[in-house]
Amino acid sequence: MTPGTLTDDETAVLEEIEEEDIDFLRLQFTDILGTVKNVSIPASQAEKAFEEGIYFDGSSIEGFVRIQESDMRLDPDPSTFAILPWREDEDGAAGRLICDVINTSTGEPFAGDPRAVLKSALDDAAEMGYSLNVGPEPEFFVFEEDEDGRATTITHDAGGYFDLAPKDLASDLRREMIYNLEEMDFDVEASHHEVAEGQHEIAFTYDDGLSTADNIATFRAVVRATAAQSDLHATFMPKPIAHINGSGMHSHLSLFEDGENAFHDGDDEFNLSETAKQFIAGILEHAPAITAICNPTVNSYKRLVPGYEAPVYVAWSDVNRSALIRKPAARTPAASRIELRSPDPSCNPYLALAVMLQAGLDGIERELDCPDPVRENIYEFDEAKREEYGIETLPANLGAAVDALEADDVISDALGPHVAEKFVQAKRTEYGEYIAEVSDWEIDRYLETF
Repeated sequence: MTPGTLTDDETAVLEEIEEEDIDFLRLQFTDILGTVKNVSIPASQAEKAFEEGIYFDGSSIEGFVRIQESDMRLDPDPSTFAILPWREDEDGAAGRLICDVINTSTGEPFAGDPRAVLKSALDDAAEMGYSLNVGPEPEFFVFEEDEDGRATTITHDAGGYFDLAPKDLASDLRREMIYNLEEMDFDVEASHHEVAEGQHEIAFTYDDGLSTADNIATFRAVVRATAAQSDLHATFMPKPIAHINGSGMHSHLSLFEDGENAFHDGDDEFNLSETAKQFIAGILEHAPAITAICNPTVNSYKRLVPGYEAPVYVAWSDVNRSALIRKPAARTPAASRIELRSPDPSCNPYLALAVMLQAGLDGIERELDCPDPVRENIYEFDEAKREEYGIETLPANLGAAVDALEADDVISDALGPHVAEKFVQAKRTEYGEYIAEVSDWEIDRYLETF
């Protein structure tokens, strides 16, 4: 963009800011670990933000830059403008713009910006003639707060899968979340109570890869802010309570080519094209390394255990949910897709979609052979039968997943050297701290026994 000029989209945002009497703007971006950050500016500075960007100290952001390289710039994306509905009755209306992070010394996108990582992956897909569509299903828990406003693990309700009031006491809360999401231009398809007490899912319509990643980051912020208004705490922690189901983020993926679904083949037994099968093969081959990004916390691996509907077996199927990848039924050719069931909602959505896409593209480029689908319940297989079928398991813990990431050049390259190095460094530290801790379970089990 030439300094001093505005695009039509930017001009339209400025006009909306004035029409809606917006007082402040939150310029949003995401650090390497997936935490949403923002810089707040008066709405009067919006034109300057579009023309010049807003500068900030990148050294204070996890995994960004060294102290001697700290100056970074936020460039707002006008297509992401939205009014924050929960601010309208407080200190005045506030708007949100998602930003790209720019390296001020080069003027180029910052290599440590997760949004830039995903854009690079999408560019690679475009060079092959493809565009990515993604439909996520993020789950979350709602807990009560204590008298000091701190989160507890006391669930807000005692409902179960698809329950209604009075068991599902959060139906009004979900309704308010949906209203807020719709005010931010989400197209919500459905919402329901999930399997565990206090657990919920709100599904929104699929979109292109970048918009979906932006939407996931926004979704988490809206859900948590809406819950907080009712003195409740919404969490996307994968497994906050032992011995019940954890929260996943099943991700429905498809590639389009020249406006047509490249995954659909009406003559195939599974309605899947050869492109789709190669994409599946790529994800299966790189699944261990992908797991480090899609399941990035120590707690993620408390969810990825047999018996709680979470996939741990590297296989695909068209008829059951015990496999890592499922082929859902599709009413139309445009709806043909695959469902990757391992990701959880604690992941950085930009990095997660980038590695899913690059793994699948690698399968297409190398024309990998897709294994046969497994139509039996893999949870019921013993080790010998899994070996017979050639079914491996996902990494059992964060340490093993990070090992797999470091050993996989395709997934490391998808992240880029900066993000890969900083991510691995952060996760090695996290896992090291975890294994050095002594849990209450260990105290209860061993203190008086030995």
